[in-house]
Amino acid sequence: MDRKALTRSSSKHALGGLLAAAIVMSSMLAAAQEAAKPTPREPEGFFGTVSRWWNQTWNQTTDNWNSGVSGVRQRFETLGKEAGVAARTTVDNAKSAADAVARLPNARVVRGHEKCRVAPNGAPDCVAAAIALCKSKGFDGGGSSTDMTTAEVCPPQVYLSGRSSGEGCHTETFVSSAYCQ
Repeated sequence: MDRKALTRSSSKHALGGLLAAAIVMSSMLAAAQEAAKPTPREPEGFFGTVSRWWNQTWNQTTDNWNSGVSGVRQRFETLGKEAGVAARTTVDNAKSAADAVARLPNARVVRGHEKCRVAPNGAPDCVAAAIALCKSKGFDGGGSSTDMTTAEVCPPQVYLSGRSSGEGCHTETFVSSAYCQ
């Protein structure tokens, strides 16, 4: 080897060594700086207490919020499932009711106006009125009220005096439609 080549080779080795040394030194310097970082201290006294209280309250609030949102999501999913079951049950019940009505060829709803008697306790007794309404329409079986009307009935003197209620007025209840068999 000639002298020029030897110088070039040794300068390359020296440059590589210097570069390696620089890398090692910079990593040692970074490690030293990391180790020298002071650990954050919690403040003491009033501000330390407020800071700890704030952090604890904030963490509890976010935890409560997250669990509340999760609970609402689960309730909506459950509600959707229950609504589907309820809809299927309602449809099945409606079909059953329609089948039951179809099996009763002589049953139907009739309209009329039959006054309910007053029971001993003062309430209207509309069972007898529904049966009477059904009999007046030609049915021999029983009947049950499906719609009632209530009216306040007053003597003519009350109406002539310009009032719509007062002494001598009373309430009357009528069966206006009934399910007859």
